[in-house]
Amino acid sequence: MGEVFDIIIVGAGLAGVTASYRVQTLLPGKSFVVLEAKERIGGTWDLFQYPGIRSDSDLTTYGFPFEPWTGEKQIASGQQILNYIRNTATKYEIDSKIRGNHRVLSANWTSKEDRWELSVLANGLEVVMYAKFVMWASGYYDHESALNPTIPGLTDFNGIVVHPQFWPKDLDYRDKRVVIIGSGATAATLVPAICELAGHVTMLQRSPSYFLPVPTIAAEDALLRQYLPAWISSRLIRWKYIFMPRLVMELCKLFPNIIRSAMRKLTSSFLPLHIPHDPHFEPKYNMGEQRICLTPDGEFFKALHTQKASIVTDDITTITASGVELKSGNRLPADIIVTATGLKIQLFGGSRIPVDGESIVLNEKYTWHGAMLQDVPNSTLLIGYTSTSWTLGTDIMSQLTIRLIKMMEQRGAKRITPRVDPSQPLNPAPLLDISATYVKAAADYTPQAGDRGPWRRRVGYYEDCLKVRFGNLTHELEFEG
Repeated sequence: MGEVFDIIIVGAGLAGVTASYRVQTLLPGKSFVVLEAKERIGGTWDLFQYPGIRSDSDLTTYGFPFEPWTGEKQIASGQQILNYIRNTATKYEIDSKIRGNHRVLSANWTSKEDRWELSVLANGLEVVMYAKFVMWASGYYDHESALNPTIPGLTDFNGIVVHPQFWPKDLDYRDKRVVIIGSGATAATLVPAICELAGHVTMLQRSPSYFLPVPTIAAEDALLRQYLPAWISSRLIRWKYIFMPRLVMELCKLFPNIIRSAMRKLTSSFLPLHIPHDPHFEPKYNMGEQRICLTPDGEFFKALHTQKASIVTDDITTITASGVELKSGNRLPADIIVTATGLKIQLFGGSRIPVDGESIVLNEKYTWHGAMLQDVPNSTLLIGYTSTSWTLGTDIMSQLTIRLIKMMEQRGAKRITPRVDPSQPLNPAPLLDISATYVKAAADYTPQAGDRGPWRRRVGYYEDCLKVRFGNLTHELEFEG
């Protein structure tokens, strides 16, 4: 007989710590534990070690709402964020609930006993644990493997090939020629971080992204902190950072051509004379359709001004022993190739989640309010937003979970299960609201959103707040037991 809990939270990163705080604060009588696959807490910020790693969201909204970020810089380093997560877990005694080296292999729902049976690899030994409810705070990407698209000839390269997700601590890039394949946030971070020591850094992209320079310390934030009490200034700053990205996204949808033109002028003003805007900074999509690459204080553009960094927009023909052959006929000599090609999406931490012995095929299921999986009882998936701060989304989904558990108790139910009304068929839509390559690559093994009612894709933070606090959450939700 294994240990029994009211709630098991899987994952001890930002989402897991947030969920733990909500559970112990809003459900004080419930027993819970946090299972973390790795030895240490911190999630993404414990895993990634590449040079310059930092947030690509402001820390006011990316941080915990119950423990506001007090640093002046809104874009923080990976180590600062990791310390912040661990200090918060310690302050609220959440760390005492976290068990490291506890990887969930499978979670099996049994309707006969109305509980989950989790098979857990705990410090090398397989044990069984039970829970009435499971909150999956394990993120949305695979920590063990990265997205590695086929690059012809890569195995022929005589130099070093590295993916940012598994950056070697002893990698020496001093005076080396480095080619970074990719154009997302990771590539935008790596270029300025390594170009000072490297011989030369080239960012090789197939298609451009939008780069937005942002100040690491906003003047208006400093003024608010200077002249207002902390409890007022922190709230005003938080709502500013919640409101502004949403405003930008809505403007992008309403006036795509105007926004594109404005971005063109802004980007051109930051570029050195020897680097033209086209084709390197003219994306094929409108702003807002994929995540924007933030560059703190314009550091990416500053790196291009040094002439130790360059950008190339082209297709790869093949990788040779000494570099990259391009479709244009040009060649990029390289000592190190960095494949900043994205993350491999993985939900539920890669665990199997059968229900009464029947396997769940994720891409055949719809998501209910973006949090529960169709036909899967007593389980929520804490997924953040892709176009705004991740933590905003995981926190509001934690609060949704709390409300669902309270609704179960009020009704005397032992399980809740989202069920699609067969009289109202659904048309599938992507679960995530961005058209990034790594999202498209995961279409065959991720659940879907629908086109009506509670199955629709989540819109944003304001809508989720209203829904969680005041909305009717019983539609197409079955209460049993």
